[in-house]
Order: sequence, then structure tokens, then C-alpha cells
Amino acid sequence: MKFLATQITYFLSQNQTRQNIKALAKYLFYLLLIIAVFSILFHFLMAYEGRDYSWITGVYWTLTVMSTLGFGDITFESDLGRLFSIVVLMSGIVLLLIMLPFAFIRFFYAPWIEAQIHTQSPREAPPETEGHVIICHYDSIAPSLIKRLNQNQIPYFVIEQDAAAAAQLYQSGVSVIHGFVDSRKTYERLAVKKARLVFANAEDTTNTNITLTVREAAPDVPIAAIAESIDSIDILELSGATHVLPLKRILGEHLANRISIGDRRTNVIGRFGEWLVVEFTVHDTPVSGAKIRETQIREQTGVNIIGVWERGNLLLAEPDRILSDFSVPVAVGTREQIEKLEEMLKVDAPPPANAVLILGGGKVGRSAGIALKKKNLQVFMVEQKKEMREVIGDIPDRLVIGDAADCENLFRAGLKEVPLVILSTNKDEVNIYLSIYCRRLKPDIRIVSRITHSRNLEAIHRAGADFVLSYAPLGAEWIISLLQGREPVIMGEGVEFFTIKLPEKLARKTLADSRIGALTGMVVLAIQDGEKTIANPPPETVLPKGSQLNILGTTEQLQNFKIIFK
Repeated sequence: MKFLATQITYFLSQNQTRQNIKALAKYLFYLLLIIAVFSILFHFLMAYEGRDYSWITGVYWTLTVMSTLGFGDITFESDLGRLFSIVVLMSGIVLLLIMLPFAFIRFFYAPWIEAQIHTQSPREAPPETEGHVIICHYDSIAPSLIKRLNQNQIPYFVIEQDAAAAAQLYQSGVSVIHGFVDSRKTYERLAVKKARLVFANAEDTTNTNITLTVREAAPDVPIAAIAESIDSIDILELSGATHVLPLKRILGEHLANRISIGDRRTNVIGRFGEWLVVEFTVHDTPVSGAKIRETQIREQTGVNIIGVWERGNLLLAEPDRILSDFSVPVAVGTREQIEKLEEMLKVDAPPPANAVLILGGGKVGRSAGIALKKKNLQVFMVEQKKEMREVIGDIPDRLVIGDAADCENLFRAGLKEVPLVILSTNKDEVNIYLSIYCRRLKPDIRIVSRITHSRNLEAIHRAGADFVLSYAPLGAEWIISLLQGREPVIMGEGVEFFTIKLPEKLARKTLADSRIGALTGMVVLAIQDGEKTIANPPPETVLPKGSQLNILGTTEQLQNFKIIFK
């Protein structure tokens, strides 16, 4: 009853609704007037034919003819009467069968449904809300971030300006608030002063407005804002943003950092104090083709291999797992230990070509090119649009303007000369196509690609990509790392970094006895016991009660972990 009263109150409070009701009332009055006129004319025409009927019978006949029911129990015998029947019938088709439903839907039913939608989406957070994250736009990052927030039991609210969209999100289980991102009242209703973080993830101009509005309502709340343009970073910081994330530049840099050509084999992907999480390639090294136990990496360097990338899948580092040319092990060690690993992986053979081919000269491709140039690597690039030539500038050492799907353009750009290609177009279907194309033209090439939608992950790996990274999980990991006060750990698409409270049933067991890896496939990176962090824990490490585990794995593996160790 309270819900119905809210709908009626909102429905009647709208100026447009009152105007609609007046318009509908006018139409109904006109319709009743027409029915009355026809009923009177029926009475006189029947008298003309020498028959007498009551006034109620006249209304009855008019309604049966106008509604096309046509019972046929009362009919005219004269031509004049039948002509009148035709006029009544045609008027009924227009006024009752066409105009009345349209007027009812337009002036009453549609506004009523809109009132229902408005009342279905909440307008404010519960009074006890605190420690929550406010997401200002439901974009491509929001679903990944919401999933991570739920996994870490952090409350959140999404602001949606469209009432219908807000109601749809609410019905699908998203914690959404109907409001406007440029309204101070919206943030006050969201208890922004008690929020843990505000995530401004709209366009740069809108994010600036969001930052200024939030600062009016809550001067001290942390604000993380996305910057589409590099020029917007300073503006957002001046507006009051605590953290500015140029995610497309970051995505390009991480794609560039996931390659191993040139002098170094290892790439740092995360840190835990003095401990580094690295990836390294094994092709053309002494460990290629050997089992992990046979490599003697841990014995000689102290570095512990914790997982192995194989065509986009992170596999457990089992002692008997063979490291192929396309394997990319993930390892943990100190800086000194990583340097020893570098020395161990060096070979006397001539180094491969120090060049990378980038397909796509957009923001991500240009950021990747700049990062590669800082590593003293040559950059070759293919860009389809001629007008991008000035924007790209002198970033690539060789630039080919044309379609990357043309093998002549790829060969001119240097496909046969490079050991690795980065696919940086913003269309998944194009990157999938180019993965197949490059793999066919050069079977031994390593392919690093970006994707926009996670649903295309399997397809692009089947197409031949060795490593894939996308915008949404990258943004979600950066926000979660800000909330947890740590550096982001950027793995490949589908594999994420989780912080999990140690289940009671595993307390005081050793890591080996817990069988976390064997039962779930997840990799334990570190153990946090209060202020103490045990990175790269050996199998004999005892799991302290009340500690937290830093784990790498997929969302499905995390769900299995919770089921197995609940």
C-alpha cells in the first residue's frame, strides 16, 4: 500500500501528468457528447420511420454500432436511417477503436508506467550507510568493479540519471541510485561524507563537474577520476581529484610491458614490499623444453615460479610441467634474485630484433609506442586513417598508413622483421581477425592484444593471441588497489588479484597441507598477518589465524575456494 501511495503521489505531482489528465478528460467529454448527439438523432430517425424507442435504447444502439458489435436486434429500414448508421459506425471506428486507446495510453498508461519506474529505483542510500564506494556512471568498467567490490564485501552505489535504466539495473541486482551526477543533493543523499571513495568514470568534462560538485558536499572524500585525454590530468587534479587515472595510457604501457625482447627477459607486474612479481619468457633460453624441477631456477637464484602462462591460461607451477617456447612463467623474488634470474637466462646467441609492430595508432597504440621507445626498442606501426599521421608524429620509427588486413601493408611495416606484434585497435572483431592473420603470415610471432569485452577472451586466444589485456579489468584493479592501499597487480585477462580472509578450517595448517593450489588452481602470492607480509611463502609456511591471503586466480576459482573451505 505504501508503494502504491508513493506511485500515486509521484504520478499526480508531475505538471505533465496533470496536463495529460486534462487532455484525456477533454477527449472523454467530447466522446460522451458525440454519443449523446447520436442517441438523440437515433430517437428522431426512428420516429420518422414510425417506431418509438426509449432514450436508453438509443444509447444502447449507438454504443453497439460505434463499437462494431452490431447485434442487429435494432436496425433502420429507410435509406436515411441506414446512412446515419454508416456515419455512426465510421465515427465509432475512429473515436472508440483508434483514438480512445491511443489517448488512454498516451495520457494515462504511459505516465503511470513511468511513475512506477521512478518509484522502483531508490533515490537515497540507507541512513546507516558508510565506507561505501560511489560509482558515477555504469560504463564498461562498472560491472568488473562491482564484481570485485562484492568479492571484497565493500558496499557501493551506482548513480544512474535515467529512471528506466536505473530501474532495470535495480531489478538485475545492482545497487543503484536514481540521481544526477552534477547535483550536490544526489551526493548528500548518498552520504558522500562517509564514503570510502568516489569514482568519476564519465567523460573528462563531466568528471571535472563531478569532482567540483563532490568537493562542495564532501571536501575530504577521496576521488578517483578517469582521464581520457592526457591534457585533462592537470584539470582534474586542480578540480580536486585525489587520483587521476589515464587508463588508456596505462593500458598501452602495460601492453608494452608484457613483452620480452631486447636485453631483459623479466617484466615486473607487481610488488609486495621488497618482493617483486615478474613474468619472463623462456624461448631461446637454457630452460626452454625443461621441466620446472629441472631448471634449478629456485636453487640457483632463489626465485620461486608460482604459475605459468600458456596461451592465455595461468597454470599451476607443477614440478613436472614442461616450459615450452610459448610458456611465460610467473615468479616471485627480491630485486637481487630477479637479477640473478636475468643472468641465468642470458644466452650467447645473437639477440632477436629489437623492434615491435603495433597495429593501430590510437591512444592505446601511441602509449604503447612511447613506452617501447623508452626501452630503446624500435617501433613500427600501421594506422588506417590518414588524418592520424600528425597525431602519431614521430613515435614510430616506421609508419605505414593503410589497412592492416592487407598483407602488403604488414610486410612494408616489418611483420617479417619483428618477433612481436601488439594489436591495439578498439574493435574486438578487428583484433581477432588480425590475430589469425598475423599467426598465419608468421607462425612463430608473439601476439599481445587488447580487447574491450571479456566475452571475446576465448575467441581471441583461439585466434592466436598469446597475451590479452582489456580496459575494464584494468580499471577495476586500479580502483581496488587504491581501496586496499597497495600497488596494482595487473595480470592477463581473466586472472585477477584477490585478498581473502583465511578460512577458520585452514588456520595453523601449513601451505602445503592446505592444498589450496591443488584443490582450486589458485596461486598464493603472499600472506598478510597484521603488519607483517610473507611474500613468496614456501610450502612449509604455517597459515596464521586471522591472516589474509593474497591470491591470483579466476572468479570461478575464487567461488570454488569459498565452497571448498567454507
